Amino acid sequence: MATTMPTGAKAMAAITFAVLAWLTANAYVPNMPEAQSVGNFREFTALLGGLVGWKVMGNSVGKGYVEAVGSGWKTVVVLVFFWLLFFAIYEMLQQSVRMRYDGPFEAIIDVFKRMMQRSVGLWSGPVIGVMVIGGAIAGILTENANRRWR
Repeated sequence: MATTMPTGAKAMAAITFAVLAWLTANAYVPNMPEAQSVGNFREFTALLGGLVGWKVMGNSVGKGYVEAVGSGWKTVVVLVFFWLLFFAIYEMLQQSVRMRYDGPFEAIIDVFKRMMQRSVGLWSGPVIGVMVIGGAIAGILTENANRRWR
């Protein structure tokens, strides 16, 4: 199986979406439950943003700037989905260590409940603004990097 080589566009996608993920997490922090600590939340979200940017946006370049905006938004949606999934699984594992579930199916269903609970905080103006504007800018910057560094 052939592996794809790193490109300037993939590097730009990783950097811009890592920054975008950090900014989105920073806008999301006021919407978190008060009992929950922030910890390394922003840093992990930035790491996840870099990975998703590399894999999703880095492979979606070369179609023009308008398509790059759409690909940037698509990458933001993928990033948010995996962010919700990871943190829901993380919280579920913390609860399962404390023996809070009666069985594995209850734990799996709780992952989806936690994803829904966390997604409510995403519907605030600052978070949506950062995701929409940032996704478009990151997509355009990645497309520009693809045109400059071939």
